[in-house]
Amino acid sequence: MEPVVTLTAADAGEVLTLQRAAYVTEAQAHDDVELPPLTQSLDELVTELASPDVIAIGLRSEVGRLVGAVRVQLSPDSVAELGRLVVVPDLQGQGLGSRLLQLAEERLPEQVSHLTLFTGERSAANLRLYERFGYRETHRTPTPAGYALVHLSKSIRR
Repeated sequence: MEPVVTLTAADAGEVLTLQRAAYVTEAQAHDDVELPPLTQSLDELVTELASPDVIAIGLRSEVGRLVGAVRVQLSPDSVAELGRLVVVPDLQGQGLGSRLLQLAEERLPEQVSHLTLFTGERSAANLRLYERFGYRETHRTPTPAGYALVHLSKSIRR
């Protein structure tokens, strides 16, 4: 089983590489190469990973390769936003995304009672994963590229 690591600003280059590789299929499915995970700069990611309001979790292979990552943005209220759940393309479909989602939920601070996220409407595997974990669609927002973002939410029970 891949070791779990806390990601920091020092991991930004590796996280950005993983993020871009993982989002290529999303860009193809949605015919949109301007997805924020593909256009995020290294400086932006360094700032995000350095923020005390971001929980960043990674999975590394036995040889140290970053094979998956997820980030949670905390807010002053009881809602947190999960984002950038990514797994290297050659290991997708092997349960790493489920593991990362579970780890993210387990590491939420006590005050978080709701977790939100969004994904593209053409991301069938993502939508199935989130539904399996109890997330429910709250609404959709259209994008300029002609597809909708599906917003989901889950109550966190402690």
